[in-house]
Formats: sequence, structure tokens, C-alpha cells
Amino acid sequence: MSPSVSTAEQVRAALAEVADPADAVHLQRFFKTGPGEYGEGDVFLGVRVPATRAVAKRFADLPLDEIDALLDSAVHEERLAGLLILNLRYARAGKARPSDPDAQREMADAQREMVERYLAAVRRGRVNNWDLVDSSAEYVLGAWLLDKPRDLLAELAAADSLWERRVALLSTFAFIKAGDASTTFALCERLLDDRRDLIQKAVGWMLREVGKRIDPALLTGFLDRHAARLGRTALSYATEHLDAERRAAYRAMR
Repeated sequence: MSPSVSTAEQVRAALAEVADPADAVHLQRFFKTGPGEYGEGDVFLGVRVPATRAVAKRFADLPLDEIDALLDSAVHEERLAGLLILNLRYARAGKARPSDPDAQREMADAQREMVERYLAAVRRGRVNNWDLVDSSAEYVLGAWLLDKPRDLLAELAAADSLWERRVALLSTFAFIKAGDASTTFALCERLLDDRRDLIQKAVGWMLREVGKRIDPALLTGFLDRHAARLGRTALSYATEHLDAERRAAYRAMR
């Protein structure tokens, strides 16, 4: 590899330079890495998210194979850096709007490869904590599916993996920001009875964003139909911006 091309090892070294072992202890508790917890066994360097983002920006041209190497790391911040770099590469490819048909196909092929690599990482369990999902799903998979069929999200929502289900939900944030709640509602209906805390929170969060960003009436219409089945956590998140009387009314439906 040419010396001018960035490597995963350089990213690792840059993260190590800004790591704080005291923060690592805190982060391992915060992200539930103990036995039986959802982040069991995850390893932290102790790098704060703003510092990780700064490192990602320095290496925004990292080749995809090197990104894969970061995503396969045992170290949480290295996986996060890989995802943030993938976001940057995907967004940059999308901003290029060539008029030449061949260049357009080349751009689409580049984005498709990024999405395929992202999905492969998700399916091999490398996007495996809520911050990793939330920092990537809408920006890569969601952005890709804005103008495409979305059957893949239903498949992910039916997966055994908690993280695949959360990726499905968080991908719809891209659609919500584009004014479309249909896929969010379909997935939330599918996951109404999923009582995993991180799915409950994602369901409630996405529903709340529909009311906030698109139309409060869409949110309340969904709640009128489904509040009785929503878990307590999901309902609390979804109704956060409603008035106290309406929140109480929906709680009474459970």
C-alpha cells in the first residue's frame, strides 16, 4: 500500500493518543459491558465522541478495506471511528452530482458497495451497541433506501439480533427527516410487543420524531390505535412532547 494512503493502524494510533484510561472505566459501565449485559465484553480506550469524530474527519479518505479492519476491531471507539468514516465517505459520494451517465453509475456503485459493507458488518455483529447503530444507520442504510424499496428493513426488524432490529428502526430516521412516516409506522407496528429496552426506546424515539418533524396528528393517530400495546418505555418516549393531559390519557389506555 502506498505511504500516502491512510491505514486502520494510523486511525488506531490517533485514537490512542487522545484516550484517557479513566474515561474507559466510565464508558465500560455506561455501555453495559458486564456479564449478561447488552454490551458484554466490549473494550474501551476512553475516547470521547467529539475526539473520535475529529479523528474520523482526519481520515475521511480511508479505503473501504481499512474501514472493514476498524469495524472488526475488539475496541469500541475503533469501530465507531470506522462507522463515522463510512458516513463521511457515503455523504461525500452523494454530494457529487455528475451529469455524465457513466459517472452517475460509478457514484451509485460506490455508494452501493458502502451499504453492502455496512450491512455485512451489521450482520456479523460489529455494529453492536446503541451508539454505533444510532451514529450510522440513518446516514448509510437509511440514506441509501430513501428512493428504493425498503423490504430489507422488514427483514432486519424480524432478526434475532437486537442490533439488527435497532438498525432497521433507526434507518427510518432518514425517511422521517424527508417527511415520510410510513416505514417507521410499519416497523413500529411489527415491534410493538418487543420488550427489549433498547427497542422500546427506539420505537418511542422514532414515533416522537414523527410528531415533531412531520405532523403531531400522525403521532397521535398511531397512539390512538396502538397505545394499549406499547410498552411503558416506548409510550413515555413517544409522548414526551405532548401535553400532560394527553400523556395521562395514553397511559390510561395500557
